[in-house]
Amino acid sequence: MAKWTPKHEAPEPLEGPVVATITGGTIIWFVLFLAQVPFYAWFADRDLTWWVWTCLAGAGLGLIGIWYVRRRDAALKRAAATGEDDRPAS
Repeated sequence: MAKWTPKHEAPEPLEGPVVATITGGTIIWFVLFLAQVPFYAWFADRDLTWWVWTCLAGAGLGLIGIWYVRRRDAALKRAAATGEDDRPAS
């Protein structure tokens, strides 16, 4: 089991425009869904309707993701404003 023990600490996670990234991805999924809806019969004839529903599921899960990352971002900003640091002391 010793060979699986990390030899160094993990780097800090990269922070970026998370809310914008998730929102953009959700919009892309929804646009793909809307683009495929007019061709639903074509997909149904070839038993490929899962493509349409996958895009809708991606948009739906993206809405949950937007809600989650906005709350996370707000919590991080509140913690920074109060001076809290949730990292353990080394």
